[in-house]
Amino acid sequence: MIGIGLSLITALADGLIKHAALQERFSGWTWLLTAAFLYGLTAFGWFFVLRKFKLSTAGTLYAVSIAVFLALLGIFYFKEHLAPMEIFGIILALVALIILGRFA
Repeated sequence: MIGIGLSLITALADGLIKHAALQERFSGWTWLLTAAFLYGLTAFGWFFVLRKFKLSTAGTLYAVSIAVFLALLGIFYFKEHLAPMEIFGIILALVALIILGRFA
């Protein structure tokens, strides 16, 4: 659960970077610095997660959960539209996340 929470924080930081990138003439630098701070915090969290899990397990957990969180952020906050194959990929990622949660 901690790894998924860290992925959620990372997705929030990615959302802040996207928000900063959408600003005109680099007026979003405070959003960018906030995102960098959040990334730094998650590094400490991953340090403790990696003490308990194999790198391959933690990496898979991160990859699947960040893909789902970023897709949801794009859909609901940035109002992006997904192609049918992207939706199918997210469904597969959710299934993989559920399966990984049962075996972790």
